[in-house]
Amino acid sequence: MRTLRMLGIRGGLVLLIVGVQATTAQPPVQKNQEFVIRHARIFDGAHMVPNGDVWVQAGMIKAVGVHLQTPSSVRVIDGTGKTLLPGLIDAHVHTMGERDFLKSALALGVTTELDMGASPHFAAEIELEQAEGEDLDMADLRSSRTQPTAPDGHGTEYGFAIPTVSSPAEADTVVDALVAEGADFIGEIVYDDGSEYGLSIPTLSQQNLRAVINAAHRHGKLAVVHVLSLQGAKDALTAGADGLVHLFADRAPDDEFIALAVQHRPFVIPTLSVLASAAGVSNGPSLVQDPRLEPYLSPSAIADLSTDMPRHFGSLRYTAEAIRKLRAHGIQILAGTDAHNPGTAHGASLLDELQLLVNSGMTPTDALTSATSVNAAAFRLNDRGEIAAGKRADLLLVTGDPTTEISDIRNTAAVWKFGVEDNREDYRTALNQEKEAETLRRQEPPPVHSESGSISNFEDGTPMTTFGLGWRVSTGRILGGANPHGQMSLVEGGANGSKTALEVSGDITPGVFGWAGAMFFPGPAPMVPVNLSGKHAISFWTKGDNRTYQVMLFAKSKGTMPLTKSFSAGREWTKVTVYFADFGTDASDLQGIMLAEVAVPGHFAFQIDDVQLER
Repeated sequence: MRTLRMLGIRGGLVLLIVGVQATTAQPPVQKNQEFVIRHARIFDGAHMVPNGDVWVQAGMIKAVGVHLQTPSSVRVIDGTGKTLLPGLIDAHVHTMGERDFLKSALALGVTTELDMGASPHFAAEIELEQAEGEDLDMADLRSSRTQPTAPDGHGTEYGFAIPTVSSPAEADTVVDALVAEGADFIGEIVYDDGSEYGLSIPTLSQQNLRAVINAAHRHGKLAVVHVLSLQGAKDALTAGADGLVHLFADRAPDDEFIALAVQHRPFVIPTLSVLASAAGVSNGPSLVQDPRLEPYLSPSAIADLSTDMPRHFGSLRYTAEAIRKLRAHGIQILAGTDAHNPGTAHGASLLDELQLLVNSGMTPTDALTSATSVNAAAFRLNDRGEIAAGKRADLLLVTGDPTTEISDIRNTAAVWKFGVEDNREDYRTALNQEKEAETLRRQEPPPVHSESGSISNFEDGTPMTTFGLGWRVSTGRILGGANPHGQMSLVEGGANGSKTALEVSGDITPGVFGWAGAMFFPGPAPMVPVNLSGKHAISFWTKGDNRTYQVMLFAKSKGTMPLTKSFSAGREWTKVTVYFADFGTDASDLQGIMLAEVAVPGHFAFQIDDVQLER
């Protein structure tokens, strides 16, 4: 199931438009491989060995050295001109119950992912399989299960139960339950009032934040806190957080923040990849264009990387300044991405995160350390993150030298998880077949009865449409708080003297980043894409309360975020025409069209009539 995440936010606009994805099939892997990699540069997680050998046996590193003496039966892999590194660790992801995310990560050298808000059942299933020696074609998963948050706070908007804390006693209950479920750490503990988006949503009080952190510590678990503002970061440190998830981009770090960091010595996961998307400067599109990465990106990953956040805030210069000042005082910086979010993808975004860390003043070696040994040590993963005898053989071999040119980390030559080489070629072939199938699907005939372009004129007194599933009320929220209310009704007196129009009305609570409106699905089921490339625009007549509303298009190739254009509903009937090209789509994979109010508080009401697709 795919859903939207936004800076630690799952669900949102696609909770009501769920789609099931096929898992990319691969043949069984061969276990207990033994081999030696010779004549490679070895970055051991901290230092570079110019020329050395690594001997792997039964999933573990048996020996590291120069001119290792191995039996003649041991397979030799030539590492000349290449660099061998520990498998990379992404310290902040959300797998969303998707096995393919873990496969994609492994194919690009990320051998471990730390999920901060997973589906508990999915995480438990994967970790059980891992313990039994399975899932060697996917990145290793460690998870906090779900995220402690406040009632109606960030995290509660997904449509399923999530633990909330409204008192110190509830903090103990929630953390006890998470530990019993198998949480590897507690987090991301949500401490975020939405102020960075100009919103005001419930969040934990400082007393309850401290109570959650203390409960985690009583169980010997790390407490990792989600923050997005400078003040939030200060409060989390004061409460005793072991780590900060995200750095702030709302303002520059001040002396008080640095002093608190020096006092409490947290680790910090900046997640520059997702902060760049939030600031409107995502590198996602450039990753899609990189020929070293694109063959290992699924169509959904390409779509996600091609989008960014629906509302922008902050500046990366503040984050870069914070990173420089924190490092100057010896605070550990960990590499993490917050994939899957608009502008990010599992695997590819961690490679870009390393570039962003270098852009923020870290050396390539320090950036690589932040994705290997530092991440492993911070999260107490003592069996990985280094190339040393007795460690797991989670390894990444790349062409070139990423300790001098960080972009060489994208030159993946081979990946091993627990000593088993990932079959990247088969994975690439499977993705290519998926892309070819998607191309063919976008060339399919348009839906039956769509030829005339008419969607609905409401003259039959119903919200039914000429094709597709008819109009449906759609409400939801991307950031926590009270769910918006919406309704549809048929009213007399349509446009151009017609009998009937559709009225869409509702209420959005102040401080909530939510939507309410009417949704049209052109396919046989919600969010099934159809080819409407023979049409070039959508038009409709509208009138209302003089407010500005949004036309929201969902296209499979554009990811989970809708494409939006505004329109005004004045007191008199007016025709609105919006061209698909202005949305950046050719409508060959159109999933839905919504007319809605988005994030503007208060009551609203507008009418629509004679909705058409134009040639």
